[in-house]
Amino acid sequence: MFRKILLATDGSEYAFHAATTALEIAKLNPKAHIHIVYVIDISNAKSDMLQYWNSNGADEQRMEKIKPIVDLIIAARINYSIHFLRGEPGPMLVKYANEESFDLVVVGSRGKNRFQELLLGSVSHKVAKGANCPVMIVKTKELKHPKNVSTLKEHLKQNQNI
Repeated sequence: MFRKILLATDGSEYAFHAATTALEIAKLNPKAHIHIVYVIDISNAKSDMLQYWNSNGADEQRMEKIKPIVDLIIAARINYSIHFLRGEPGPMLVKYANEESFDLVVVGSRGKNRFQELLLGSVSHKVAKGANCPVMIVKTKELKHPKNVSTLKEHLKQNQNI
């Protein structure tokens, strides 16, 4: 079964839904470890620094984005670690997944149409094509993730028809 799981996140609702799926997979193996990976897109890094005045402010904002996912994993008592990488998200996730020999990569899908994907590319598509391990692309309707674990039950109840 899957033990070393890479969960790609950008803090979006799609990433949160992918996290719930990764969590369900991790629960099947008591030795599972979820590696939460946030790739800092180098094309946005300068604007982040200008917006938050320094890299510390940008780092705090990134941690705040992934906090609901971390809270979810902590509540489930699953081993985890957080990794911030810099680069273009698709290629960087592929490189990291292959270098670190993950058993599974879980990534959310934004549901772009074919034209948007052709024009802009898709992180999930790049990862699926380039990773040496299985890749699970979690498609979902638009969700709003809870801000903390106390609202998780309510969130799941509202979205149980996913």
